[in-house]
Amino acid sequence: MAAALAALGRAAGLAAGPGRLLRACGATCAAEGGLARRLSSAERPKRPLTAYFRFVSERQGPLRRQHPEMSNTELVKKLAGDWRELPASQKQVYEEARKADWRTYEEQLAAYKAQLTPAQAAALKEERRKRLAKRRSFRKKRELTVLGKPKRPRSGFNIFVSENFQKSVGVSPAAKLKQLFETWQNLPSSEKQPYLQLAEDDKIRYENEIKSWEAKMAELGRQDLIRSKEQQPKKKTAETVQEADRAKAPLRGKKAILKLKKSEE
Repeated sequence: MAAALAALGRAAGLAAGPGRLLRACGATCAAEGGLARRLSSAERPKRPLTAYFRFVSERQGPLRRQHPEMSNTELVKKLAGDWRELPASQKQVYEEARKADWRTYEEQLAAYKAQLTPAQAAALKEERRKRLAKRRSFRKKRELTVLGKPKRPRSGFNIFVSENFQKSVGVSPAAKLKQLFETWQNLPSSEKQPYLQLAEDDKIRYENEIKSWEAKMAELGRQDLIRSKEQQPKKKTAETVQEADRAKAPLRGKKAILKLKKSEE
């Protein structure tokens, strides 16, 4: 239900506040005097629906029953269109209901916050900051994908992994990656060279594509997406490129292993 409402909100160009996910304050609370009571999202008052989402929750059931052949996308567009065409006087009814619920919500939220310890309040604030940062990052990546930003070049180690991952030995992806990382470190320079050359070719591909893409962004007035001169790579010789790739490969390998391990936990 929440996911469906979120999709409907995006279609109408509106937003309803997401519910707050609350977690245990953990070690911070323990340090201030005993293990604190665990918090859950069910304990925190829920933010009231916006006027638009009230309209959606009221209309989507009857509309679905009336038009069972409609896809979810068509249903979203239909409801968004109906809302835009709704007379202001009828929209006001939903808005007044929202205001009434909002007053109740603020009272309940104040009472809820009053029972939190300073450590709990700090932990929840930090959780919200991380959640919002993650959401902004996701939206940014999605926007760049829609705008067709070229994929970043791969390193020699990345190419080596992609070619050998399936046949590598390991009971898990993390184990396979660790084994490939060790193999790469012990690989003779002559055997690394083809991968390093492919990486260099990919860098050239990326630079050509990113320059063309940035020119298009400039035409669209999106200078905020264009790299500054400091961010643009300096010209390098083949030797310095290989040296840099050899230096970075172990670090990239370790980061990839840690990322895979974290995803498996």
